[in-house]
Amino acid sequence: MTRPSLPTRNKPDVTAARDWVTTLAKYREPNQLRSSFELGISVIPFFALWAISWASLSFSYWLALGFSVLNAAFLLRLFAIQHDCGHGAFFKNRAVSDWVGRLIGVLTLTPYDVWRRTHSTHHNSSGNLDKRGMGDIHTLTVAEYRRLTPLNRFWYRLYRHPITLFGFGPGYLFLFQNRLPLGLMGSLKFWVSAMATNAAILFALILIYYFGGLMPVLLIFLPSTLIAATAGVWLFYVQHQFEETQWDPDKDWQLHEAALHGSSHYILPSVLQWFSANIGIHHVHHLYSRIPFYRLTEVLRDHDELANSNQMTIRESIANARLHLWDEQNRRLLSFAEARALYG
Repeated sequence: MTRPSLPTRNKPDVTAARDWVTTLAKYREPNQLRSSFELGISVIPFFALWAISWASLSFSYWLALGFSVLNAAFLLRLFAIQHDCGHGAFFKNRAVSDWVGRLIGVLTLTPYDVWRRTHSTHHNSSGNLDKRGMGDIHTLTVAEYRRLTPLNRFWYRLYRHPITLFGFGPGYLFLFQNRLPLGLMGSLKFWVSAMATNAAILFALILIYYFGGLMPVLLIFLPSTLIAATAGVWLFYVQHQFEETQWDPDKDWQLHEAALHGSSHYILPSVLQWFSANIGIHHVHHLYSRIPFYRLTEVLRDHDELANSNQMTIRESIANARLHLWDEQNRRLLSFAEARALYG
């Protein structure tokens, strides 16, 4: 049996997808004071909780771990700010944005210049079936999956399994994969970005170990990093992996249509929306990535059409984690069971 389709979303027409760019341009200018404030209320609590966690180690490992878990939320928010810096959306001065992004990249274990390039590729090819492979979650079509050997089907299923994507995957990505400029190995600029970030991370860890021993690394650094990484990967996943997302071959692909129809509007409780820096308003972000995160809510307030488009609840997002194959004929994501029921 196939799973019932989720409710049909309201989608503006194709022409409107292009026209939104002009409408959204008026929201692109960041407010310098607001950006500085948002940075301050993210980075100061982050370091304060680090200090509190460290102090707690002297009398309770569990309390230190609890503060570390809480600090993962601020680390996630710092990554979201780094994300805005990468789009040139956080400060008017691009050099300031870039250096803030590079410094945050040491905290998030993410070489800023490498990530900015791969993320730009993601924005410029999201939903394009002929340009998959950099900055996205690997997704096969039903036809591609059916052509695989049994062994390769097994590897794809293993890759798409929640334990891999949201268990081992985030730790591997941020602790190991980010140490090299994969996909950009031929450029000195990206090697410098990766190695400079690695050196700064190593220096920080040496200082932590020198002054505090192994426990701050095991009970503060690793838990906050891994929890923030898992939350970040989950958010990235649900923003494009939902039943009525949009994929097209290159000849039919259109940037703004893919941005609007292929990105979700993730409805989160206010506290989670704050810690994720409104990244759930992803369809608007993809339409106009230069809008600072704190102005995305202005867009929804002013434009009901966008506020009501592509909405996804937490419950629906969990259900969507079962979808793994793009059905080109019916234009929706399917589970492996649904694909087998429809196509054998």
